[in-house]
Amino acid sequence: MSDNRLVRYTLRSIVLVYLAMLIVWPVFLVAKNAFADGLGTFVDALTEPTTAYAFQLTLIVAAWAVVINTVFGVLISILLVRYTFPGRRLLSAFIDLPLSVSPVVVGLALLLAYGGNSGWFGPALEDAGLQVIYATPGIIMATAFVSLPLVIREVVPVLTEIGTEQEQAARSLGANAWQTFRRITLPAMRWALVYGVVLSLARSLGEFGAVKIVSGNVVGQTQTATLVVEEKYQNFEQTAAYASSFVLAAAAVLALVVVTLLRPGHTASSEAAAAQLATPLPTETDRAGERNPA
Repeated sequence: MSDNRLVRYTLRSIVLVYLAMLIVWPVFLVAKNAFADGLGTFVDALTEPTTAYAFQLTLIVAAWAVVINTVFGVLISILLVRYTFPGRRLLSAFIDLPLSVSPVVVGLALLLAYGGNSGWFGPALEDAGLQVIYATPGIIMATAFVSLPLVIREVVPVLTEIGTEQEQAARSLGANAWQTFRRITLPAMRWALVYGVVLSLARSLGEFGAVKIVSGNVVGQTQTATLVVEEKYQNFEQTAAYASSFVLAAAAVLALVVVTLLRPGHTASSEAAAAQLATPLPTETDRAGERNPA
């Protein structure tokens, strides 16, 4: 028993030291340098006009990317789990493509597809008055692409685990597709969806490679917060670079902490939801009885 404890504590210590050196210590150094010159300098660096605009653009892009990934992530998850069709495995493999391909390659691919001069669709879109590359739509597309799998890979296992019995029972009792989704499917997968949305948000806030290619990095127009970090650091404005980096890191950590704190507290609500789901939907006979009580 003592040997097992020694091995267990040794492995724990190795893992903790590894995580501390790889994650905790570097993030601590960023925070330390961000406030090295005082809180006033930190605030001034973030409220500088170009930096403030970059964070505003980042929030807009991240919000749109999260909405797009949430809607299409849920639809694709239901399609993969609830339906059988030719090419389903191929579609599932393609979903993981953004995780395995360099974001720079993603940005270059979007440039070749939607570029205004030589892109396949770019000239036609610009003739119609819509500029994609070197504009906000291109940044949103790049950000949504790299963070798409995060919602899907959280929701798919939950949908697989809950099965289809409750959904089939709801349909047999007269529920339409929307009622079935709202009362059965969504409550069952809501925490996986929330976690996927948070991961997608954190990934969207920190995207750099693909955004740099499609945005053009124009100061005050298409420059996002991550691009501000690069520019400030290269121009030896290190306080501003560290301040922007700290805000991005803090936003991602805060989002994950909030979800972690909320998850243990949803047990009671999950039990109540399960009890509600176990209650059959009212039939036409039940509704008639309610309207005309004996």
